[in-house]
Amino acid sequence: MAQGETRPPAAAREWNAYAVYTLGFLTLISAFNYLDRGIFGLALPLIKRDIHASDTQLALVSGLAFAVVYSLVGLPVASLADRRSRRDLITIGFAFWSVMTGVTALISSIGQLAAARLFLGAGEACGIAPSNSMVSDLFRESRRPLALGIFGIASSISSFLFYPVIGWIGQWHGWRAMFGACALPGLALAILFRLTVREPARGAAEGNPQGLDRHSLRESVRFLVGSRSYLLMLAGAMFMGASVYAASTWHATFLWRVHHLRIGQVASSIGRIQGVFGATGILLGGILTDALGRRDARWRLRLPALACLLAAPAEALFLLGNTRLLWTAGLALTSLFTLLHQAPIFAAAMSVARVRMRAVAIALLVLASGLLGQVVGPFLVGFLNDRLAASLGSGAVRYSLPGRRLRRAGRGCLLGRSANLRCRPRARVARRVGVTTEEASAPRSLAPCHPGASTCEMPLAPAWR
Repeated sequence: MAQGETRPPAAAREWNAYAVYTLGFLTLISAFNYLDRGIFGLALPLIKRDIHASDTQLALVSGLAFAVVYSLVGLPVASLADRRSRRDLITIGFAFWSVMTGVTALISSIGQLAAARLFLGAGEACGIAPSNSMVSDLFRESRRPLALGIFGIASSISSFLFYPVIGWIGQWHGWRAMFGACALPGLALAILFRLTVREPARGAAEGNPQGLDRHSLRESVRFLVGSRSYLLMLAGAMFMGASVYAASTWHATFLWRVHHLRIGQVASSIGRIQGVFGATGILLGGILTDALGRRDARWRLRLPALACLLAAPAEALFLLGNTRLLWTAGLALTSLFTLLHQAPIFAAAMSVARVRMRAVAIALLVLASGLLGQVVGPFLVGFLNDRLAASLGSGAVRYSLPGRRLRRAGRGCLLGRSANLRCRPRARVARRVGVTTEEASAPRSLAPCHPGASTCEMPLAPAWR
């Protein structure tokens, strides 16, 4: 056990007070992570009017400037988190991105805004992967999807609790006050987190953990990309990322331009609907994955695949519905299905990885989602907005966003294929990799797959994956 790590008692595998407090604090930090990056989309119409930038420029700042740094810095940060104190990394990153959120309030040009987003991305890269790794050491594998589901409601907390307040501030005090109001609480919480949360021991929730050796970033990446299931998860993350980040950047502008809502009304509509239905989707994903995964492990990926497919028609209803009832229902269903996939995917990724590779496993998913999602998604919508504006005017955004439906459907197909790869009968696995059935039967860290299979094809040895 590394210096500074605290090994919780056996009850840490369940829902004791320490585990719940740590999970709750990590969820709150993640909520600020989503808020500090997401208010840019909420404030985008006001920023555009103030600094006189085009939709394409703002899309590049929102996507490229943030995503490249966020995604690329995330890998070395995750590798460091697998070898050093995750608590300290989260504390430093939280404090830094809070400062950069405050700095954004001071910008006066598109170049300054791009620089602020670059540094914001570097700070936020210290959040998601180390936090997921900490959660995995607090809860045993069978309870991990639900724990990660609770952690995943951070985006809903941000939407439901923070967005209406920040939107009200923006409507009455301007967009600069929005960014300033997010910075100070973040700094205070970063200090409190450092003082009250301990670093959990690696593999503490496993009981008899394996794979505790430290690995370089290169070794971790090589191990993970040797898994076909994990590669399909990465491909799915790219498709879903393009859809999710395009929505976070342009949904507020869509409601502003097409349905003529004011910034406070937009924040209230998006915040309450996405908050309630997003949280419901995340928790439902964790609960259903726990229940269905005990019967057939393939449901751990079939469930998010189905959710991605159902999100496509829900998104169409949101974009094309002309009455408030229709587009509100579409937004609610989109929020429900979009976030239902999150907990099962993160749990599956960490099941593929060794104990000291879990942060890198999450960082690679974030990298795949970020590079395509945050760069291509928002930029493509902004580019089409500018090109269609001459013929469609302010309503161009309604027809620039529908490409997201195809990306959601694409991810659904990839995750469904990944589910079929993950579970195979024991003898079949043995034949494919050239080992005996007895060797293929060696103890592994997963629950039984499904009635027709004796084991899961997600062991700790790369050749078996």
